[in-house]
Amino acid sequence: MRKKGKIVVGVVVAIVIVLLLVGPLSIWRWVPVLRKPAVAYKVGAIFAVTGPAAWLGTPERNTAKMIEEEVNAAGGINGHPLEIIIEDTVGDATRTVTAAKKLITKDQVLAIVGPSRSGTTMAVIPIVEEAKVPLISCAAAEAIVVPVKSWVFKTPQKDSHAAVRIYETMKLQGISKIAIITGTTGFGDQGRKQLKKLAPELEIEIVADETYGPDDTDMTAQLTKIKASEAQAVVNWSIVPGQVIVAKNMRQLGMKIPLFQSHGFGNIKYAQTAGEAGEGIIFPCGRLLAVDTLADDHPQKEVLAKYKKEYEAKYEEDVSTFGGHAWDGLHLVIAALREVGPDREKIRDYIENTKNFVGTGGIFNFSPEDHSGLTKDAFEMLTVKNEKFVVLE
Repeated sequence: MRKKGKIVVGVVVAIVIVLLLVGPLSIWRWVPVLRKPAVAYKVGAIFAVTGPAAWLGTPERNTAKMIEEEVNAAGGINGHPLEIIIEDTVGDATRTVTAAKKLITKDQVLAIVGPSRSGTTMAVIPIVEEAKVPLISCAAAEAIVVPVKSWVFKTPQKDSHAAVRIYETMKLQGISKIAIITGTTGFGDQGRKQLKKLAPELEIEIVADETYGPDDTDMTAQLTKIKASEAQAVVNWSIVPGQVIVAKNMRQLGMKIPLFQSHGFGNIKYAQTAGEAGEGIIFPCGRLLAVDTLADDHPQKEVLAKYKKEYEAKYEEDVSTFGGHAWDGLHLVIAALREVGPDREKIRDYIENTKNFVGTGGIFNFSPEDHSGLTKDAFEMLTVKNEKFVVLE
């Protein structure tokens, strides 16, 4: 017994000597239970995962989950796990406000990415401004960032830039008289304002101006009026289901004039759902949907190709610009966290001064005067051919 006791004591002494020799930092590897786990960096995400705007929110949710997994698999952010807390707004303003308050007060998130829609974004702006929490919207309306709000940014391209690119394309095609038909959602209303504001500057005459509600399922009455006008083309500015319904109704009415859509058309599912009625639709969009046509030395090529490949492999569905908006917003927040740590004000300041950030929507250059960070050159003009998106020639 004494002999066994001496052996045990000798082993213990030997272990202690080894630990002392290799240094105190290595001791923690021997007793991991005593190590305090790193505090997670919490980021909120507010997306319309279900409801009528799910084609926006679902790819955004998927992208957020994919980024969270990738970051944590690589060791987190400066050793801290990334925790993305996702709230489903169902595209409803009241639910969005509730979600934002929960993320800020209960979850204590460091920043919020989203919402998916312009109207819901406008609803939460007063909340994040008062709470002083950075918000990077995935919605496009220019009113989100114009005039500048201290704590609010957005990643989609400006709707004014989309309108300019549409009008420039029309001019090249010899079109000068047009009809506009817009949804009455926040996105549609803001787009209508930009179309009307910019038309005189670009020598475009709006000869018909129609609207429809987000729940409307037939626009033949409005389009019949447009058909009787002198319009040489139609611009539809809305989110689903209006983008598809307008195209189908125009075909049913035998309308042959071109149909232009807004940058909200950037999901291949819209073209697939429209079928033959979608053939020839023209719209401005980020380069994500045309990445295969970019030169290898284009500054966005690597980022776009990587995101597209990873997303489509993981979810077995086509990538969309909407998921790309979430990719941009989350990576802006992650870059800020790596640089300045878990401080809301420093995160805000970092994003506001970010230059040459290569994202899916373009190359961002933010400033205190510009919380969008993109120019009209972030857009390509695309068209639909055989239910696919191709660059307009």
